[in-house]
Amino acid sequence: MTDVGQFGGRRDGDLAARPVRIAHLGTGNFFRAHQAWYTQHADDAADWGIAGFAGRSGATVRQLAAQDGLSTLLIRGADGDRPEIISSLTSVSADLGDWRRCFALPELALVTLTVTEAGYRRAADGGLDRADPDVAADTDRLRSHGTAAEVTTAPAKLALGLAVRRERGLPGLAVVPCDNVPDNGAMAARVVRELARAVDPGLAEWIDAHVAWVSTVVDRITPRATDEDRAAAKDPAAVVTEPYAEWVLCGQFPQGRPRWKGARIVDDIAPWEARKLMLLNGSHSLMAYAGTLRGHRTVHEAISDPVVLGWVEQWWDDAARQVPLPDEELDAYRAALLQRYANPRIRHQLSQIAADGSQKLPIRVLPTVRAELAAGRVPLGAARILAAWVCHLRGLGVAVDDVAAEEFTALAAGAGIDDATDRVLARLGVDDERMRDTVAGLARELSH
Repeated sequence: MTDVGQFGGRRDGDLAARPVRIAHLGTGNFFRAHQAWYTQHADDAADWGIAGFAGRSGATVRQLAAQDGLSTLLIRGADGDRPEIISSLTSVSADLGDWRRCFALPELALVTLTVTEAGYRRAADGGLDRADPDVAADTDRLRSHGTAAEVTTAPAKLALGLAVRRERGLPGLAVVPCDNVPDNGAMAARVVRELARAVDPGLAEWIDAHVAWVSTVVDRITPRATDEDRAAAKDPAAVVTEPYAEWVLCGQFPQGRPRWKGARIVDDIAPWEARKLMLLNGSHSLMAYAGTLRGHRTVHEAISDPVVLGWVEQWWDDAARQVPLPDEELDAYRAALLQRYANPRIRHQLSQIAADGSQKLPIRVLPTVRAELAAGRVPLGAARILAAWVCHLRGLGVAVDDVAAEEFTALAAGAGIDDATDRVLARLGVDDERMRDTVAGLARELSH
């Protein structure tokens, strides 16, 4: 197994620090398994170093700083772990002064982010949540102190960094959000522009003229490392991930970008978002609700059950008709998903996937339901997901963990599962009689 210490920090030639041309906000495990890994494997990796920034100074920041940004990535295949030393991260900091200095680098070309959906501080309409106390405080600080302001939120940190570049007459750059939010480039652009406009309309105009916003689809399962993993790697900052990785990007890069191997640069992000949302996320929901009814606890257990596998394939047949990509692309993606799901050493818990179905199913499943019904077809794969969810709401399978649990468990309660199904589907806006009969019939089957 690797040992970060054995390389003597950055003295080793292969691990030499690269020139910083990327700033990254959010130095968690996924970032190191994904964006840092892709940058390390770029054809021109020696030209692209990453300065990593965290929201606050925690144990991970301190450990990475002590290791000169180096850490071990354990790529967990079905047959064993393959370790790599990730060296593209050249520095790690939680200091806002370092953030300002990074944005003052003329050669800075990219800003990538993994701050979670909540980190963008959006209101219900998708814009900046100006009622958020932290957003309001950051806005006031930026108005009062300009680039000397001490801010805490991700939108304000971006606005601050871009204000530094404007103030120094430096060129613009590309902002590349890597969180699982649809059209995340446009989403990030909106919150930052709205904050900038509230602070200084001139800054908002400069951002419009000089900053490119890149939308992405990212994918790589990154389970939490255990004490045993860290001990085996001899690295307290070790990260575990699966062999599969995907990065799809749509947008412009005015100051260039690394030649990331395996990344796709596309003209339209929407089909790739739909592919992931429907085929991956939708099948996850199916296994979470229907698989647990058959006693399974993990994705690997569920997909190893021929019955569940058949249900997944049936759902994919429904959903694939709604994804505007070539058949060969969809077939290859389905095959890759099956290989990922079958990895027994990635223990993806169905109980975690099952959480918040009231928020997930309207996005993952209902578009296929509506499209198939409009085409005159009753989608059995989609119907089974909804039927299994009704059973889940009635207390079968794993425990309900949902932000709207009180409302939906009340709708699903009662002696008759047919009536419960009707109430739940009515709440979801599914009023087609054929669909409701099909879902009710499948719910009866699954509940026995």
